[in-house]
Amino acid sequence: MQAKKKALGRGLSALLEGSSSDYTGEELPAIPASHTVSAVPLDQLETNPFQPRSQFEEKELTELAVSIQEQGIIQPVTVRKLGPDKYQLISGERRCRAARIAGLTEIPAFIRLANDEQMLEMAIVENIQRTDLNPLELALSFQRLIEECRIRQEDLGQKVGKDRSTVSNYIRLLKLPVEIQVAVRDNIISMGHARALITMDDEKQQLQVLQKILEKRLSVRQVEDLARELLKPAKPTSKPGPKLLPTHYQHARETISGKLQSEVEIRLQRKGKGSILIHFNSEEEFYNLLSKMNPE
Repeated sequence: MQAKKKALGRGLSALLEGSSSDYTGEELPAIPASHTVSAVPLDQLETNPFQPRSQFEEKELTELAVSIQEQGIIQPVTVRKLGPDKYQLISGERRCRAARIAGLTEIPAFIRLANDEQMLEMAIVENIQRTDLNPLELALSFQRLIEECRIRQEDLGQKVGKDRSTVSNYIRLLKLPVEIQVAVRDNIISMGHARALITMDDEKQQLQVLQKILEKRLSVRQVEDLARELLKPAKPTSKPGPKLLPTHYQHARETISGKLQSEVEIRLQRKGKGSILIHFNSEEEFYNLLSKMNPE
């Protein structure tokens, strides 16, 4: 009976030892032990479709190619055997590209057996440790692990060596407008800028703040302050004016004010109740008002 396949999620070492192959053709040729290095022809090696890194700087590749010409390849790549004279890259695409530029025809490699899900997981684990993998590439890689390898988000942090909140922050980048994602990918704005923009739900507002970041070169702290200010509830622009008095009350107010020669207010309440307020500006005016109300 065929041995039961090992489950995903037990770490890189478990995946590399005794994993079943997804190759279904003729019996695979003997494969060297996983800890040994073999020379693999570059024309028999295809790229990794699960490669989380999407951009490679030409200048960096050229510099690496020069180093390879002088020193050779120090760190072998990792590949899987697909069939006779056919390999697929698991990790080390940058080294492969530079090796081709340097004119090499073969490259040192560790050969593994892995299915597609294991390929993706191993590529992520390998690449996640790179300091030059940009935040958007990390976010897309985490999302692929969740969707294609059926790894729960709460388990993902432990698998890639990052805490749960960090993984969550990366995945939330994918909810931002495309313009902001591109700015993060191209290192125009930082992860800190993007996290501040995530706090705003309004896409139009997010893009307006992005424009301010680009025009005024705002720091992360300035963007955080701006986001908090925009999230505050709007203050009323003016106080509501007094309710308009019915016409007969207006006439009464004008009559009283004319007789007393002073400013008068009539304030209405419910059920016909109300009050009359007479203003005065000095003690002398007060006594004048009293004398007018009590002429005797």
